[in-house]
Amino acid sequence: MDGLTIAVIGAGSPYTPELIEGLAARQERLPVREVRLMDIDEQRLSVMAGFCRRFAHRLGLASVLTATTDRREALEGADFVVTQIRVGGNAARVRDEQIPLRYGLIGQETTGAGGMMKAFRTIPVMLEIARDVERYSPGAWIINYTNPTGMVAEAVTRYTGARIAGLCSGGLFPAHWTARALGVDPSRVRYDYFGLSHMNFAYNLTVDGRPLTDEEFDRVAERVRTVDADLIRQLRLLPSPYLQYYFHTGARVAAMRAARRTRGQEVLALEKEIFAQLADPACDTKPEALKQRGGGGYSEVALGVIHALATGTDTWAVVNVPNRGTVGFLPADAVIETACLVGAGGIRPLALGEVPAAVRGLVAAVKNYEQLAVEAAVTGDRRTALLALLAHPLVRDYDLARPLLDDLLEANRPFLPQFFGQGVAPWG
Repeated sequence: MDGLTIAVIGAGSPYTPELIEGLAARQERLPVREVRLMDIDEQRLSVMAGFCRRFAHRLGLASVLTATTDRREALEGADFVVTQIRVGGNAARVRDEQIPLRYGLIGQETTGAGGMMKAFRTIPVMLEIARDVERYSPGAWIINYTNPTGMVAEAVTRYTGARIAGLCSGGLFPAHWTARALGVDPSRVRYDYFGLSHMNFAYNLTVDGRPLTDEEFDRVAERVRTVDADLIRQLRLLPSPYLQYYFHTGARVAAMRAARRTRGQEVLALEKEIFAQLADPACDTKPEALKQRGGGGYSEVALGVIHALATGTDTWAVVNVPNRGTVGFLPADAVIETACLVGAGGIRPLALGEVPAAVRGLVAAVKNYEQLAVEAAVTGDRRTALLALLAHPLVRDYDLARPLLDDLLEANRPFLPQFFGQGVAPWG
């Protein structure tokens, strides 16, 4: 295999160093000729590119690292396009968190009303990127980490011909919980996995093909922490950490209201510290503050999928892909998050055992919301946006949804041209 060219769109993200680290660790198995770092924020890009070159040199990464603010320059001839953009930056995230809380609702960046606004800001820009991929690097795979990744994948597959793998490191969590609880290597753990991004469940867990005993499952349940272990034992499912917002809504709203800062405000402060350290010409190792930023497992999943697609090596991975009958009660064109076989045949969902009845309604309701929200993000139709909020289990109340939507749209006006009769917004 000749060396690959990987374009990273949104390279000013703090996730980029982990990608460089992963490439260095894999370079004998996955030779990469060039990594093109692209961002519309010239200052962040300059700092990140400078650090990544020093970091790559320290790690012995042979790839050439280039930097550009020109998307076409980054995309032309690329084999893979890693997307990790944040439209509106973390300042927009803070608004997504704060405004729903005023209404007594969950304020979170990918879940609930705040998550819908992130989708509205992000999807039109990601569609522009996907169309540029089709134009300048036809045949390339988009490896997407831009949230909400499942809704982004649904929009790209519905409205463009680009190939996309919607990823999230959350698909690794059940393996790591099991590994820590039972003292085994995560690679020995497998499971059925069904749902949506940040709305998913693992079940039928095995180690080396052997099903977990009830006692072993109960020990694993204690590792989830964000959802009550007794509830997990009753469901016999391992839920995504984001299920805390659905199963413990009142407690989470109260905690968010009582907190001194939202998570977005914490991230803003962290990123200021991170970039100050990255800008130091002597800095050639990842700052400690990066560990607090989150996103662990990012390069493991992304580069595992890239390796499988590039070499044709069959690999098990959790990916957001079109349903196409995998989950019978969801539409065929709906994007789901599920275990897949990735390799020479592309990305193929694995057959699932019977989907547990206890959570079917919740998953179906959130998928209904997602499909309405994707349509609203593309069309800018306020009625569809309102219907999406009414469909969401974390909103649902018309008397709250109507004024909440007005507040959210107005607060995000600069990044929502589709709702205000303008063109596609920039993503910085």
